[in-house]
Amino acid sequence: MSLALYMDQHVPRAITVGLRLRDVDVLTAFEDGASDASDQVLLDRATALDRVLVSQDADLLAEAAHRHAADIPFSGVIYAHQHTPVGACVRDLEVIAKAGELADLRHQVLFLPL
Repeated sequence: MSLALYMDQHVPRAITVGLRLRDVDVLTAFEDGASDASDQVLLDRATALDRVLVSQDADLLAEAAHRHAADIPFSGVIYAHQHTPVGACVRDLEVIAKAGELADLRHQVLFLPL
């Protein structure tokens, strides 16, 4: 079973399109009606949908760290710095999505590029 991804509003559309062309299950915060949601709400929403949140927002790392330290469950975060090339993000996210499972990233933060 592949890993489903939830893209926050900071992830460029080109990454989402590239992943969809590679048959990766992606839902964007915009498509979900949550593009203006706070980091807390986005992380809760991704968790409720059993999806890993993908972000390029460094502020989200503080929320994930807080939840990790307080032992508050979340489905996981994949973070890429804004200067990470689109192609590298697509390649790494495809590998993670196709080879990983939700349990692999639950309560974790993974940094790109791999």
